[in-house]
Amino acid sequence: MSSDMRMSADFGSGAPDPARTGPAVETGTAPVAGGELYYEAAGSGPSLVLLHEGMLDLTMWDEQFEWLARAGHRVIRYDARGHGRSSPVEGDYAHHEDLRALLTHLGVGRATLIGHSHGARVALDSALAHPDTVAALVLAAPGISGRTFSDPFLLQHIREQVAAVSAPGGVTRFIEHFLRMWVDGPHREPAQVDPALRERVRATAKATVTAHAEGMGRGAAFEVGAAHRLAEIRVPTLVMDGDLDSTDISANAHAVALTVPGARRARIPAAGHMVNLENAEEFDRELAGFLRGAAY
Repeated sequence: MSSDMRMSADFGSGAPDPARTGPAVETGTAPVAGGELYYEAAGSGPSLVLLHEGMLDLTMWDEQFEWLARAGHRVIRYDARGHGRSSPVEGDYAHHEDLRALLTHLGVGRATLIGHSHGARVALDSALAHPDTVAALVLAAPGISGRTFSDPFLLQHIREQVAAVSAPGGVTRFIEHFLRMWVDGPHREPAQVDPALRERVRATAKATVTAHAEGMGRGAAFEVGAAHRLAEIRVPTLVMDGDLDSTDISANAHAVALTVPGARRARIPAAGHMVNLENAEEFDRELAGFLRGAAY
């Protein structure tokens, strides 16, 4: 099902028009402490912010960006510091403070935050550090600051990544272990995963490493420690995780659903960590239903 058709079915906008051009996209940079963030924005209405996975960039939201803008929202996506077209890391910083600076630059008072993995981690930190700026949360395959990895599958590949950094062909090996963890997951071999999805993620991760390798290790990212504060969150919350993801991510999703008051969990079938890309139809259906019912 196309993005236009999903939008039509979920938001009642009428039959899609193949000749219709996409919404106008505003692009720019927003100043943050010690750098700037590249962003794109489209549409009008209540603000939504799309926060990407670590090592990727704003293009991971291509499947959702346009139809959300057409569905009556102002949709903002951006490259986090050290990713994409945003500034490299040059010193200590906090992703949730960068997000607040972006919202201030764009004149956004409150927004629904839609984060994937590390982006969900940033969204949770933002909801705790700056609750006045967050209207609702959508957390896909969530990371949670203050929770450590324990899944043996992830720990093994993390060790292999560390070893790859100083080895011949290190970049290629480093990225392959990233794909094994966050595209294939513990239940599949690479040959069992859509090769186009693997290549798309590989290309983006390689671009990130190539552009931002010099900034790695130049500063620390400060976080809130959301793991012990989830019960403080007081906004509508949807958490989604794929049924083929690691046990650590499943445990994170369970913790959010159990602890955040009123949170709802949706298990996305036939999907690993990249839930919005592997099963976009089901992901978008859950997202659209939540946005219809969320109180802004």
